[in-house]
Amino acid sequence: MSLVVLEDVTLFFADRMIFDAASLRIGRHDRIGLVGPNGSGKTTLLKVLAGVQEIDDGQVTRAKGVRIGWLPQDLALAGGVSLLTFVLDSVPGRSQLDRDLAAAEADLAEVGDDPARHDDLIELAERVAELHEQQAHFDRFFSPHEAQSILAGLGFAVADYERDLGEFSGGWKMRAVLAALLFQRPDVLLLDEPTNHLDLPSVAWFGDFLKRYDRAFILISHDREFLNEQIARVVSLEPEGVRSYPGNYEKYVEARLEEETILAGKAQNLERQREHLLTFVNRFRAQANKARAVQSRIKMLEKMEDVETFQKRNVMRFSFAPTERTVGEVLKLDGVRKAYGDHVVLRSVTLAARRGEKIGIIGKNGAGKTTLLKMIAGELPSDGGTIRLGPGVKVGYYAQHHGDTLDMTATVQEVVQRANPAAPVSRVRSILGAFMFSGDDVDKPVKVLSGGERSRVALARLLVNPGNLILMDEPTNHLDLESADSLARSLTTFDGTLVFVSHSRSLIRTLATRIWNVEDGGVELYPGGLDEYLYSCSQRQREVVMTAKPTVGTTAKPAAAAPAAAAPAAAARSREDDKQRKRREADERRERNKVLGPLEKRVADLEERITALETAQAARSAALADPAVYADDARRRTLLSEYQGDQEKLDELTARWEAAAGELEAARARM
Repeated sequence: MSLVVLEDVTLFFADRMIFDAASLRIGRHDRIGLVGPNGSGKTTLLKVLAGVQEIDDGQVTRAKGVRIGWLPQDLALAGGVSLLTFVLDSVPGRSQLDRDLAAAEADLAEVGDDPARHDDLIELAERVAELHEQQAHFDRFFSPHEAQSILAGLGFAVADYERDLGEFSGGWKMRAVLAALLFQRPDVLLLDEPTNHLDLPSVAWFGDFLKRYDRAFILISHDREFLNEQIARVVSLEPEGVRSYPGNYEKYVEARLEEETILAGKAQNLERQREHLLTFVNRFRAQANKARAVQSRIKMLEKMEDVETFQKRNVMRFSFAPTERTVGEVLKLDGVRKAYGDHVVLRSVTLAARRGEKIGIIGKNGAGKTTLLKMIAGELPSDGGTIRLGPGVKVGYYAQHHGDTLDMTATVQEVVQRANPAAPVSRVRSILGAFMFSGDDVDKPVKVLSGGERSRVALARLLVNPGNLILMDEPTNHLDLESADSLARSLTTFDGTLVFVSHSRSLIRTLATRIWNVEDGGVELYPGGLDEYLYSCSQRQREVVMTAKPTVGTTAKPAAAAPAAAAPAAAARSREDDKQRKRREADERRERNKVLGPLEKRVADLEERITALETAQAARSAALADPAVYADDARRRTLLSEYQGDQEKLDELTARWEAAAGELEAARARM
C-alpha cells in the first residue's frame, strides 16, 4: 500500500524548472535515501511530500489518515514551555485535549452540588470521564517514559527536561524538534540532514532508533556511512529526472556506473545501425529495382528509438597547491582555559599540532569543540594559558556557521575575490569553476543561494587563500553527499596541517591521523584515526565491565609458596610444634567462618538477587524504549507494571545489601 503518491508533478521557481513530470511512490515500510546535488530540489521534494509546498501541475495523493512528520534544516523556536512539555505536547491533539479537560473540570466544579443543575452535573461528569479516557489513550501510546528515553538518547540531561526551550542554543533546539518528531512516530518521517547538529554518541543512538523504526522514512544525509546503514532504497534527483534504485547508497553508485556502461553501449549500437541504414539508403536511392528496399529502410530509420544518453552530474573538484613550509611544531597550546561565567568549558588544556598532521576533534555537543577551534583561530579569547603559532604559519578558517561570515549583498565572485585581493581574476574564476560556479552564477548575490551553495562559496573563499594551517568546523554540513566525498578527497591533497571538527564518520575516517577527544573540560589525545579511537573506547568499556563483575564467592588464587630453605633449624622443628600450629590455624578458621560465613552468604545471596533484577529491569527498559511496544497496549501495561514492581524490590534489596555489606566489613576489621 502506498502512503504518498506523486504523479507527474511539475514545479517551477520563477523561470527555473525544479521538477518535470516527476513521479514517486512511498510504501508503508520504505527506507529511502534521497540524494542529489545541492540545488537539485531535495528539500523542495520533502516540502511537497509534507504538503507545505504547492505544485504547478500533477497530483499528490496521501492515504487517508496518514501522518507525515517533517524535520526541516532551519527553524525558529520560541520559549515559554519546558523541553519535556514541548515533546509531549507535540503529538497532534494532545494540547487541545488537555485544554478541553481543564475546561470541563472547571465547569464541573462550578456546577458543584447544585440540585437545580443535576442534569448538567451528569452531562459534565460524563464529559470529564470521556476526556480522561482519551487522555489515558494518549498516555498509553505516548508516555513520558518514551519521551524521556528519546531525549536521553539525543544527549539531553535529566536536568534539561524542565528547562525553558528558549534557553537552548539553535543546535539543541534542532535536537528538541527531532525528539518531538521521533516521539510522534508518524507514518512517514521526512528527515533533512538530521545529524547536522548531533555528536557521535547521539548519531549512534539515532542510527539504532532508525534501525528499529518500522514505518516509512526519507533521509537526506551527507554522511555516506550513516546513509548506507539505514536505507534500503535510493531516490535520486538526476539530470534526466527523479530515479529510484533498490539497495543502499553503494548499490546506487554501482547501478549508475552499470547504467552508464549499458547506455553508452546501447547508444553506440544504435548509432552503428543508423549509419548502416543511411549508407544503404544513400547508395541505392536512385535505383528503381531497390526502391522497395530503400523505402523499408527509411521506415526503419523513422521508427528507431532516440539514443538515451547518460547525463553525468557536475561535482566540485579541486586540489591544493603546495604550501609554504613551516617549522615542525605548527601550533602549541599551553594551559589554555575557557569559561562562560561559572561554567568551565576547558581547563588547563595543553596540546600541540605538527606539520602535515590532520587532526579530528570529536566530543559531545557542548563539550567545547567549537570553542577550542575558535580560540585557535583567534576568533575567541582564552581566559588563561597561551596559544602560539609557529613562525611562518598562516591560518585559513572555515566557520561552522559560514553564512554569518558571508556578505549577503555581495556577489559570489566578490566574496571570493575579497579573500585574496591580489589573486588574478582568472584564478578566482578558475576556483569558482571547480566549485561549480560558472557563467552567470558568479554574479549571483549570496543571499539567493541555498545552504549548500553558500558552503561551496565559503570553501572557495578558503581555497583562494588557504594558508598552511586550515581550521574547519563541520565542513560537510549543508553539502550534498557527493560534494562531501569530494571535499574529503581534496583535503587529502593538502600538505599543510589540518585541524577539523566533524561528526561525520566518513570524513574523520578518511582524513584524521590523530584524534582530539574533548570531554569533561579536557582533551584526550589518540594517535591514529577514528578506528583506533573506537577500538580504544571498546577496550576501555570492556575493562569497565570486567571490573564491575561481582567477585563475591570467588577465591583468590594463593601466591606460589617460596621454596623452603634447607636450613638445619627447619628440619629440627618438632612434629609437635607443627601439630599445635595447625590446630591453632584450624581453630582460627572455624571462628572466622562462624562469624563471617553467614554474613558473606547473605551478601552473596543479595548480590545475586540484585543482579538478576537489574538484568530483568535492563531488558524491560530496552523494551519500553522500543516504539513498537506501544502498539501493543497489553504488553506495554504488563512491562510497566513489572518494571514498577521490581523497582520497588530492587530498592529494598539494595538497602538490605548496603546494611549487610557494612556489617561484613566491620566484622572483617575486627577479625
